Amino acid sequence: MLNEFKAFIAKGNVMDLAVGVIIGGAFGGIVKSLVDDIIMPIVGAIFGGFDFSNYFVGLSSAVNAPTLAGARAQGAVLAYGSFITVLINFLILAWIIFLMVKGVNTLRKQVERKNETVAEAAPPAADVQLLTEIRDLLAKR
Repeated sequence: MLNEFKAFIAKGNVMDLAVGVIIGGAFGGIVKSLVDDIIMPIVGAIFGGFDFSNYFVGLSSAVNAPTLAGARAQGAVLAYGSFITVLINFLILAWIIFLMVKGVNTLRKQVERKNETVAEAAPPAADVQLLTEIRDLLAKR
């Protein structure tokens, strides 16, 4: 069991996953800032100065605050503006991950083609060549 665990760790899968999670968390913060601080103000300006983060519907008659934070303190709210912001965050993050995976797959195919070309161009090893000649001589008999 211990040897299997060591073999699993040696492959690097756990470390790759850990690095991916850490980078994903940091990248998520960058995308959140991009959406909140750059994209949403531009979208809001295009649609007449709207701030999506404060769009909500009060679910009780006691909610009458003008901001989402105040409304949440007063009671239950349906914060659809926050949902729109999170949805835009997700779409941007999904698009960037798609582009990254597509780029990695393209690079992988290029490396495979290069390796195939090198393998085809390289002459066979001396022992393989000798065995091939022996096989051919035996086939002629």
